[in-house]
Amino acid sequence: MSSERQRLQKVLSQAGVCSRRRAEELMRQGRVLLNGRPASPGDQGDPLRDRILVDGELVSPPAEELTVLLHKPRGVHSTCFDPRGRRTVLDLLPAELAEGQGLHPVGRLDCDSRGALLLSNNGALTLALTHPRFSHRKSYRIWVSGHPSSAVLQQWRHGVLLDGRPTRSADVRELQQDAEHSQLELVMREGRNRQIRRVAEQLGHPVRDLLRVSIGPVQLGDLPSGQWRRLHPDEQAALKAVTLAASRQESRQH
Repeated sequence: MSSERQRLQKVLSQAGVCSRRRAEELMRQGRVLLNGRPASPGDQGDPLRDRILVDGELVSPPAEELTVLLHKPRGVHSTCFDPRGRRTVLDLLPAELAEGQGLHPVGRLDCDSRGALLLSNNGALTLALTHPRFSHRKSYRIWVSGHPSSAVLQQWRHGVLLDGRPTRSADVRELQQDAEHSQLELVMREGRNRQIRRVAEQLGHPVRDLLRVSIGPVQLGDLPSGQWRRLHPDEQAALKAVTLAASRQESRQH
């Protein structure tokens, strides 16, 4: 890492602690210390020369770049640490990955949902896959109560109001149904908090189960629940291209 001081948001992102946006939130909450004092979003630092703490943990220079795919089960929280001691995604990784690598979840998958979740220490990748302006697709299999009509599915495709803002258009189609439930395939390019569950509830068909099957170019495939794997070379190359494209887009906007 360069010995030049940089904004702490960038330092924490490069060290794999969290995204830049999350770093600003942590600083505003007083959870980041720079050389013994609370840090603010305008501060600069260097983990080689400064003592930077997040929730009492020393921030080290970034480890070798690493991204893995996890099949998150239900009941596991998509966070690195839970103050109430609940099970987190890092608990599913071996100690050599869970500690000292700076891995953090790329985006969210709520506790009641399951499926594909990337963990990475690459802050630029996290930004590229999670920031709304980059609009990367994620695919899901969802099981809902009842049998949504074609009109309901069309409404979902075109978007509904959540918190006063319309959701982006999505691809949704019915795969199969039984007496009480329907299985849907959903492809979307945004990820507000519990968005799928809230939209389904609003349309009168609550979600009973939710499985994320892909994130951008990375497919869950037959990876068993609770297991993880390293990315294949073609996936690594595709994500590198995603990160580079996002970086170029961000540069053009500044």
